[in-house]
Amino acid sequence: MPSTRSSSRKLKQSDSPKFKWAADTELVGLTLKLQPTQDFTVLPQYTTELHSWWLDQVRRMDHALSSYLHDGQSEKPFTISQLHGSIQSQGRSLHLAANQTYQWTVTVLSKPVVEWLANWLITPPTNLHLRSGSFTIIDWSVALPPTTYTQLLPTSLPEQPTITLSFLTPTSFRRKGNHLPLPIPMNVFQSYLRRWNDFSSEAIDQEDFLDWVDEFVMILRHQIQTSKVMAGKRGAVTGFIGSIQFGLSAKAKQDESYTELWLALGQLAPYCGTGHNTTFGLGQTTLGWLDQTETLVSPASIQDLLAQRVAELTERFIAQRKRTGGDRATTTAQTWATILARRDLGESLQDIAQDLEMPYETVKTYAKLARRALNR
Repeated sequence: MPSTRSSSRKLKQSDSPKFKWAADTELVGLTLKLQPTQDFTVLPQYTTELHSWWLDQVRRMDHALSSYLHDGQSEKPFTISQLHGSIQSQGRSLHLAANQTYQWTVTVLSKPVVEWLANWLITPPTNLHLRSGSFTIIDWSVALPPTTYTQLLPTSLPEQPTITLSFLTPTSFRRKGNHLPLPIPMNVFQSYLRRWNDFSSEAIDQEDFLDWVDEFVMILRHQIQTSKVMAGKRGAVTGFIGSIQFGLSAKAKQDESYTELWLALGQLAPYCGTGHNTTFGLGQTTLGWLDQTETLVSPASIQDLLAQRVAELTERFIAQRKRTGGDRATTTAQTWATILARRDLGESLQDIAQDLEMPYETVKTYAKLARRALNR
């Protein structure tokens, strides 16, 4: 990861009493309290706009760090949440009211990003501007306490170690090019271990630890359901939401170091999220058992409508291109499906091109090709 360079002075303990944290902090979560400057609507995939705003804030202070966060091939050292508050479906969009407040949470997972965040908070922005509309930032609060990876390790082992997690937004894993919407222990803890190995000071042998997870970690109880949503800039994802409790078999504690790591990864979960597309609001995770009515999923009707349409179109386009096969054919089918579904929901080609970070003429051509393929 690149070092953090900033034109702002370093944050001292006296600079911002509200956001004090130690110099060695590697993990922290902040929640912004937002109020729309006026009523406006957003598209179901509005988290892409929040994602762009966040990266632009980094870019304004540190180009190298922004490039790493945007283009880096390793795990992303941050997550963002969806908006939490009163969001109503309005036709093909979601309605945000000026007389309501909303919460939005950002977590950072590495020391360089924490250092950038400290500098940013010396003079934090007072507004959050999206393509769809703007918010006034009313307040900031610490959502997840500042800590280090080492501090997540338990000081002693409980007699019966358990980890209880609730997945607030659709959570899914990549498996053989497809989405796996199940909380299989190996997938869940591999997701956390990847972040641990990328951003902590001590990497753990992934193969040995996951063998231990596969042999000793059990699902004690769960209450989950599936949900299909738009994920990131392209394509739809089938994920799960709900709660699950993991436990260990009797022989697991013979390896205390892995038991300690396993418990630490459970504590890491709320910071790093679970599965993929956590930088677009998916896989939001909290400790403890929650009733399913407490999940933060946006109104289902419009989300489901768009996600199901993208999935349907992707399947049709893949079937038409099955002779070519391969990842490229699948990627093209997903891109065509995303563009056409969003266009049919009333979004302009210019906005789609900007969101997908593609040339306008390319998006226009893809829309025509997709429409032509659909009418065959």
